[in-house]
Amino acid sequence: MPRPRRTRGEKGCDMRNSVRGAVALTLPLILPAALCAGPAHAGAGPPGAREGWRLVAAEPFNRHLDDAKVPWKRDSDGPSSPYDVDMYDNDGAYFDTVGGPAFRERLAEMKTYRKSFSFGKRGWLTAELAARDADGDGRPDQPPTLTSGKGVAHLNEPVHQAGVVIRSTRDLPAEYRVEMTLRGLEFGGQRDGSWDYPDGRINGYSPEGCKTNFPWASGGDFTRPECEWANVRTDSNGFYYMSIMDYRRVAPHNNIFIHAHRKVAMDGYNRYKYTGSGLLYCNPATGEYEPYSAGTGNGVNALFMTDDRRYATMPGTEYLMESECGFKKGGAIVSAVDMKPGLLPDEPYTFAIERRDGAYTMEMSGVFAHVGQATFRYTRAFVQDGEPIWHYNQRPDEYDGRFNADWTWEGPGGTLTDRDTWPAGSAYPDRFMVGDPHMNFYEGNAQVDDIRLYVPR
Repeated sequence: MPRPRRTRGEKGCDMRNSVRGAVALTLPLILPAALCAGPAHAGAGPPGAREGWRLVAAEPFNRHLDDAKVPWKRDSDGPSSPYDVDMYDNDGAYFDTVGGPAFRERLAEMKTYRKSFSFGKRGWLTAELAARDADGDGRPDQPPTLTSGKGVAHLNEPVHQAGVVIRSTRDLPAEYRVEMTLRGLEFGGQRDGSWDYPDGRINGYSPEGCKTNFPWASGGDFTRPECEWANVRTDSNGFYYMSIMDYRRVAPHNNIFIHAHRKVAMDGYNRYKYTGSGLLYCNPATGEYEPYSAGTGNGVNALFMTDDRRYATMPGTEYLMESECGFKKGGAIVSAVDMKPGLLPDEPYTFAIERRDGAYTMEMSGVFAHVGQATFRYTRAFVQDGEPIWHYNQRPDEYDGRFNADWTWEGPGGTLTDRDTWPAGSAYPDRFMVGDPHMNFYEGNAQVDDIRLYVPR
């Protein structure tokens, strides 16, 4: 039996305690204001209205958008590139360390091309697209596209060796709510109960050619030919429904880079026929964890990142995971809900992230397995029970340096230390991202609508 409907007010509003979720099983959920400030859902005022929030920017995609109007430009990486960030970049020293001299040989086998353009009122949104040129003809191979029509943005990525995201052009304010509506999704997961689709796609990947994580990995033999690297087609597909990143020019990079730069994230990690213990589903109706195989591979992972390292051999922050099944730190990745993409676009999903009153909140609404129409909200304070949210401080005075560390890597290329991963005096902007930022994983298409930004009223 579904659990009784609860509002966040019934569970208490103290930001020092974890809020496991606010669930509406059949009716729109109205949340209290003030510290428990949350959205009023459909029917609460004019379009885009949210109780306790003031709408400051919105993109309904009613105007024609076409990335073909913007030329592709070669990105040579390195310090002169506008996309250069740190040692985990596509040409970063981390890969020289774990891959040795062979990494540079592999990297030379491909060229990266990018395009970027702003859109929306006063250019508040920016599109970032990236692709590879492996055949050396000076043009990207099967590049991704971003277009819009009939009030919906279409993100199309025909091959996994590319990326396409929509991000905020400027830093988000000190307190905000950002949300988007999902109208369509084809980035893997089961369809009609199968990982192998009638059209030949496998977990959303086309069946043509080899598809691997080349040339970025956390170890292994970098001298291997491309097709002998890890097979992503039978590993995972996915999509970022909403994520807050800690650097300014958010754009597609290798997957390892992305894992080191997330503050909070709601994403899909759709693993092909996975039967191991590294993934779990939360059944929100029973409050019990279930094996990954009990779901449909269309889960939403709601992850608060913290300062501990999740992996010994690669960058990546540990996960704090709230769900109707409780709280977990590390271990198996928990999908908080299981979506039903077959209901799109008639039954859209809304994803939102809020930063307010010293805490982050992730929210997801739509028709989910086991419970039907529902809204789930999960909140954690910047520092709660001794666990910080990674790089939460937008200003130096918000943080005292207590979680600073050095990360050291070893490999065929020697020893490399990333010093001061979170020092006193640091500051990290909040920038949101929707799409696929991994240039060596994920393939498919999605339809996105109504990206909105609010500030407290």
